Amino acid sequence: MGKKQVMLPASEVDLTAVKYIPEKIQAPHLTGVWFKFFLKLVEAPGIGSLIMNHLKNENKFDEKLRYTVIPETPMFKPEFPPQEPELAVVGLEEDGKPEERVELALKHLPEYDPASNWSGDSTASFRYWKIRDYAYAYRSKFTTPSMVAERFISAIEEFHNKKPPSPLLISFDPDEVRKQAAASTQRFEQGNPLSILDGIFMAIKDDIDCYPHPSKGATTWMHEVREVKKDAVSVSRLRSCGAILVGKANMHELGMGTTGNNANYGTTRNPHDPDRYTGGSSSGPAAIVASGLCSAALGTDGGGSIRIPSSLCGVVGLKSTYGRTDMEGSLCGAGTVEIIGPIAATVEDTILVYAAILGSSPANRISLRPTLPCVPDFSSQESSQSLESPRLGKYTEWFNDVFSVDISDKCENVLSRLSENHGCKTVEIVIPELHEMRTAHLVSIGSECLCSMNPDCEDGKGPRLTYDTRTNLALFRSFTAADYVAAQRLRRRIMYFHMEIFKKVDVIVTPTTGMTAPRIPPSALNVGETDLQVSGNLMRFIITANLLGLPAVSVPVGYDKQGLPIGIQLIGRPWCEASILRLAAAIEETCAEPKKKPVQFYDILKGN
Repeated sequence: MGKKQVMLPASEVDLTAVKYIPEKIQAPHLTGVWFKFFLKLVEAPGIGSLIMNHLKNENKFDEKLRYTVIPETPMFKPEFPPQEPELAVVGLEEDGKPEERVELALKHLPEYDPASNWSGDSTASFRYWKIRDYAYAYRSKFTTPSMVAERFISAIEEFHNKKPPSPLLISFDPDEVRKQAAASTQRFEQGNPLSILDGIFMAIKDDIDCYPHPSKGATTWMHEVREVKKDAVSVSRLRSCGAILVGKANMHELGMGTTGNNANYGTTRNPHDPDRYTGGSSSGPAAIVASGLCSAALGTDGGGSIRIPSSLCGVVGLKSTYGRTDMEGSLCGAGTVEIIGPIAATVEDTILVYAAILGSSPANRISLRPTLPCVPDFSSQESSQSLESPRLGKYTEWFNDVFSVDISDKCENVLSRLSENHGCKTVEIVIPELHEMRTAHLVSIGSECLCSMNPDCEDGKGPRLTYDTRTNLALFRSFTAADYVAAQRLRRRIMYFHMEIFKKVDVIVTPTTGMTAPRIPPSALNVGETDLQVSGNLMRFIITANLLGLPAVSVPVGYDKQGLPIGIQLIGRPWCEASILRLAAAIEETCAEPKKKPVQFYDILKGN
């Protein structure tokens, strides 16, 4: 018998015969001197190809892509069938002013009285200040953006002086922050803030342009070959709302990792346990929000890079539908799996930032035909009723495939409470070909990343990248054009399976990650590490939303026995961000455990 296999067309697959097979990634965990030695081998002509081919064979890579007949035609970027309109939502004009969209979203948030929280019991359980709390404090003249800026600056400088280095920001100009804060303070004194986001402190991931800062992608050289002349589209939308943009947040170099390790500038630490990773690649954005220094941050998400660190740091992270936000002005703007999205301490703050930044690019409006963007209308009678209808899809064997049962137990509790409190129904589903999906995503993001990096690598910049980035690039170079086409055939096939599932359910629910925050090996701080088993655990539930372009949100729900945050992930139908955000708000309000104050936390609003 030969190696050739033939897949049935997706429409003929018998779902009752699908068996869940836990994933086991075969790859060494390396750090320190052994990692350096391994990299020398994989970059060497001849032997490097042999090592990569061996690793790919161990993980049945060629079996899925090269020896299998895949009957579907390629889908080179997500293609979505028409969707039913969402219920109890507010439509936001893509072409309108960002500050008008934000004000409309604000009007339809649940009722909230910042005054009672401002003067409330300071011994009550821990909570993050909301954007509405900052706006109330500014309007009431209890504090000013300039006063908050000074607290912010001293906290960031404290981080910068830590040994070993663990920076939250890798490009930071105190005078630039003071200048923005002074302008915001003046607007409040004159009684004309630009929006509810005026004077709100936000960080921008280092792969998104924020003038006058360079965009390095956390490399040591990207700013030498790519000049930043203006804000990215999403950043300019925040700036027009009066947000104070504090600088460029640390990240895993070029977004090519799930831990947040960065040997160039220092590795950002998890605010809940500084000996552990934040998750990546948006490590700085998640940590700066979790530690109370910013109300929100912008990240990018091509393989869980917003949702993984949000889950591990105990904050909210939204990956919108592919094409919902304009990627112009980001280092990863030319791919088919990435988006720019918000990380915030609460669901409502996530909604406000999302309302500001949304709006498809002119090209995507033509090719993707996005529906009108919406946010939940919490003020309507219909809103509470619409929570009773969601059918929640759960693939139990996959859901339970986690490193610690603490994760599946906490997420299962949330489903029970959604049923008790809101009448949500959980529907058992089966998702075929999860391993094929992982392979298709790796080939897609890897090939697209290599295409972007090749000119600079050929120009001699490759050796200045970190060891783990170079190891990933060596793997990506082993992919062929035929592998890429096969991956896009798998994308169409897997899209079919999911669109069929969404005929039976409204949302797919999983844990966000298969493990809580991993420990940082001390030897990994100087040279990085490669640990694909950890990556597999962190990315287990993540890939669907990236390969298929679906919206997904991670919401904190509790803690494991070590006190580390756990997140639940809601994956929605195409363009249905409002539906998952409404459900996320219900989880946050009635289903999640009380929040614990992170070990590293700063109250920059009151200065306590």
